[in-house]
Amino acid sequence: MSELHITDPRERKVTKANELIQKSRFSLSAQQQKIVLFLISQINPWDEDFKVYKFSIAEFSRVCGISRLGGKDYAEMKAAIKEIADKSLWVKLDNGKETLLRWIEKPYIDEGKGTVEIRLDKDMKPYLLQLRENFTDYELVYTLRFRSKYSIRLYELVRSVHYHDMERVCCRFSVSQLKELLDAGEYSEYRDFKRRVLKTAVNEVNLYSDRDVEYTELKQGRKVMGLEFIIKAKSLDERLTLRAEIDKTMGPPQLSFWDDGLE
Repeated sequence: MSELHITDPRERKVTKANELIQKSRFSLSAQQQKIVLFLISQINPWDEDFKVYKFSIAEFSRVCGISRLGGKDYAEMKAAIKEIADKSLWVKLDNGKETLLRWIEKPYIDEGKGTVEIRLDKDMKPYLLQLRENFTDYELVYTLRFRSKYSIRLYELVRSVHYHDMERVCCRFSVSQLKELLDAGEYSEYRDFKRRVLKTAVNEVNLYSDRDVEYTELKQGRKVMGLEFIIKAKSLDERLTLRAEIDKTMGPPQLSFWDDGLE
């Protein structure tokens, strides 16, 4: 399959194996996750091997709604890429074992030319290349307005179980399972998890993405033990309206990529 030439990088798709979404544990900020997603969107998933992926920082800035990149922003971007390169993620294998993977093998930043080159770790290949089943793909644009790191994680989880626009899907997660998947284990009390993580993530997914999510608490006595999600795709008219809003509001200076937002 030949590579599609897409003029607007926001139209690119992020393609991941479901194992990378449903069976991995990692801790990245919203900014770091957006860098990873932007990078993955550069990949042709039909390639047999990774390339060195190069993009201009100006393009990245435009796509992610940054008004301009000055010296401070270059420094923050370098720091974010370093953290991504230094961080590992746990992935559960089919045989029940877990293994550590890295996102980035080697980054290069040329401030003079305004470019970034990144070589992904070769062990990520089974999760990002030659995927023929059990994978999720979605348009990068629907993640760009999320301000909370939990929203990005919830959206990917939602898309991994809801992949047919004509259907409504019901799925259940225990509270402990959902905390692990959303990287929210620090919230030991459910009320804090609900207020700081769940409500924020569901609200942003409903406002800014192509999916609508509702949830019901599953209780044992008075204690919330799990959550049931009902997921459906927004209508075509809703998505067209949403895309028009994204095109309008993602322009500078309405959104800063380096704003920690609701995390």
